[in-house]
Amino acid sequence: MKVDIHNLTASDTDKTAKMLKDLFRKIKDDKKMDIVLTDDKTIHDMNVRYRNIDRPTDVLSFEDDNPDSVSLGDVIISLETAIRQAEALGHGFDREVGFLAVHGYLHLKGYDHHNEEDEARMTAAQDLILKKAGLERI
Repeated sequence: MKVDIHNLTASDTDKTAKMLKDLFRKIKDDKKMDIVLTDDKTIHDMNVRYRNIDRPTDVLSFEDDNPDSVSLGDVIISLETAIRQAEALGHGFDREVGFLAVHGYLHLKGYDHHNEEDEARMTAAQDLILKKAGLERI
């Protein structure tokens, strides 16, 4: 699968972009996806604007609703939140960003976690993709 990475932070994200491209290269999908790396303020503003939730979040997904498009849509990731969550969960930054990107991708593919059955299905798909990329849970 082809992904384009867009860095909206002041940080050097070349290593993260390479990791994400390698992760999604293993996924067979004719569509493409854009991943936007941003900060808490930007994702907070987007969360308010598009979801009416007044706080930052870790990841947002925006589907491309044009059925003829070659794009699934956009996944927005707050790197600041990813750093905090990786530390709190005791795993690496790459694993956390990879998880967030895959989570957002699966939302674009129609997965959700509104009930236990859907959450189990989404978790199994996430775990499989992350394991293939060497980013499984420790």
